[in-house]
Amino acid sequence: MAATLLKVSTLKVAYGGIQAVKGISFEVREGELVSLIGANGAGKTTTLKAVTGLQPVAGGDIEYLGQSIRGKGSWDLVKQGLVMVPEGRGVFARMSITENLLMGAFVRRDSEIDADIEKVFGIFPRLKERRSQLAGTMSGGEQQMLAMGRALMARPKVLLLDEPSMGLSPILVDTIFEVVGDIHGRGTTILLVEQNASRALQIASRGYVMDSGEITMAGEGRQLLSDPRVRAAYLGE
Repeated sequence: MAATLLKVSTLKVAYGGIQAVKGISFEVREGELVSLIGANGAGKTTTLKAVTGLQPVAGGDIEYLGQSIRGKGSWDLVKQGLVMVPEGRGVFARMSITENLLMGAFVRRDSEIDADIEKVFGIFPRLKERRSQLAGTMSGGEQQMLAMGRALMARPKVLLLDEPSMGLSPILVDTIFEVVGDIHGRGTTILLVEQNASRALQIASRGYVMDSGEITMAGEGRQLLSDPRVRAAYLGE
């Protein structure tokens, strides 16, 4: 069995007196694409923020590469290869595409940054065509590609994607999921948070269903996709 890269154990996260995440446990193994699905407000984004040090943890533990990272800062985690593409993309609007990609490599001190930019352009040809364009003038789909490319520049061991298809047209949703599959196929381990349950489970090695701060189901991606409960709750069947 592949090594476990990320392990979340009985994680609790609260906003004041409201418990947003209620003791959930899950893991991501090396080489997997794991999807965490659920409706808006289920606690998915809060979970990712806790994992990446952006939200304080009220209980439980988070292990990465076999070590507890509870309380660690995001800066340190990125240097260790735990990298998130946030919901809403968060590109640097007044910087060019190339400058945004260089920001993704800010924690690096090696000589292969330019080569990695070309690799990102290989995954996202549209970015290469517009490498000097300001990020703020790009479409939502293009900004999502840039945000993913920027994250890849940090050379992630685990890439966390928060709602990459949100707000995109159906055609661009297709493109984004194809790219996610391509990145995974190139060897990157991925934790994908998505409301689009069908598409997320189609490409997942394994999946978890989150509802009201709790994980209610878990299994192989295709197994969950065919489960009548999942189809009724998230696919309108």
